[in-house]
Amino acid sequence: MKPHIAILGLGAMGQRMAHKLLAASYPVTVYNRSRERTHVLAEAGADVAESARVAAQAADIVISMVTDDDASRALWLDPDAGALSGLKADAIAIESSTVTPAWAGSLAEEVRARGGHFLDAPVVGSRPQAEAGALAFLVGGEAEVVARARPVIEPMAGAIHHVGATGAGATMKLAVNALFAVQVAVYGEILGMLDRAGGARESAAELLAAMPITSPALKRILGLMTSRSFAPNFPIALVEKDLRYALTTAAAHGAQIPTVGCAREVYARAQESGYGGDDIAGVAQLFE
Repeated sequence: MKPHIAILGLGAMGQRMAHKLLAASYPVTVYNRSRERTHVLAEAGADVAESARVAAQAADIVISMVTDDDASRALWLDPDAGALSGLKADAIAIESSTVTPAWAGSLAEEVRARGGHFLDAPVVGSRPQAEAGALAFLVGGEAEVVARARPVIEPMAGAIHHVGATGAGATMKLAVNALFAVQVAVYGEILGMLDRAGGARESAAELLAAMPITSPALKRILGLMTSRSFAPNFPIALVEKDLRYALTTAAAHGAQIPTVGCAREVYARAQESGYGGDDIAGVAQLFE
């Protein structure tokens, strides 16, 4: 018998993760605050729960995929409908949202106090990777719990990295997103500078894409910038949130990340300019 899985949060990522688990023949229960997002998954064979608590009651592994610390806190700890109030003894709670390491640590304590096990396992990748079952999971937690969860994670994953103890997954995810966000902002600035200096935007982007400094991910970003294709895979509002979380985490450890701070200000300005719902590549609009 395969373990029963609950997926809490059916945004762009959670919905696709649930589909991958159903395709791998896992019994899946889903919960989402907006019930209309559950309809497609119900048609695909998922059970639909009225609350996170009810979803957790049926599950051996509970996976959360929401936007931030506040959404995660409400989903797990709501006294009436939260998932922890329904968590079975010996069940595994997996927080795959991009949250602060501090919140991941607090949630782990709550889970263990109820006799459960905890992993912070945020993902690297966006909608195309989730669609393909090719997300990279950055997992923090005990090795034996990772081993138990691995068969469930595998249908959703292109890679599974056990990066350390509780909180290490959350920390590494913030580091990865910060590195990416800083580079995207700089490419947007440089493309704007070259354009204003008289270079054709498309040919400048093509040349930058051919340089050894430009990764495959940034080649894709340059293509989005030149085609002005800003449908959100990684919305600017979430980029800014992740950079704030990285700054908070660095400060908690006495680390200095001033370049990340400057990038956060750029993405905050993009939000204020009305681009918060656009893809990260849309930050280039500030520099046109």
